[in-house]
Amino acid sequence: IDSAPRQTVRLAFVGDISAVANRGAPDCDPAIKALLGAVDLVIGNCESPVVDRPSAALGTRLGTHHAMSELFLAEALAAVGIAREKLVLSLANNHVLDQGIAGFDETIAALLRLGIRTIGLAADGPVVPVQVGSVDIGFAAFTLWRNADENLFSGRVSMDSDPAGWPRDGFDLLCAVPHWDWEFRHFPRDETRA
Repeated sequence: IDSAPRQTVRLAFVGDISAVANRGAPDCDPAIKALLGAVDLVIGNCESPVVDRPSAALGTRLGTHHAMSELFLAEALAAVGIAREKLVLSLANNHVLDQGIAGFDETIAALLRLGIRTIGLAADGPVVPVQVGSVDIGFAAFTLWRNADENLFSGRVSMDSDPAGWPRDGFDLLCAVPHWDWEFRHFPRDETRA
């Protein structure tokens, strides 16, 4: 870089937010909490549907179907220092329909009530604009992995992983937010990298 950029923003990517392993808000290192509280925007993945009562009760108890309450999400965000107005959550993931279509709709409504912006919904198109200060960022969130039939995901969850079709005009930065590969892996497989 020859000169300093005219505009800067601080982004933090946090990965999956889920209640599968915990039923209460997590403990957070104070340094991480301070960092997350100081950034301009936090981007995460809403890995568990946000529902009052799970419809897939047995699967939820066994951990094969994800679910978290609105209260859990609000308390978890507060515990780690993430301000809701500075948060964008992707719904493009394999667990978003774990509580059925009604749970999907309930999740969108809960996030709206909490003032949390979403990305990864097919209805919003492949790229969602988010303004951070004076910087216009386009987020392209998508998943290639589903825990339900493709026809249930189609029209609801973005699966558009081809950047050639993503609009670029009007963005200072275009950012891909993939939900990639197999679970419990820290790095993508060679086939995914290709």
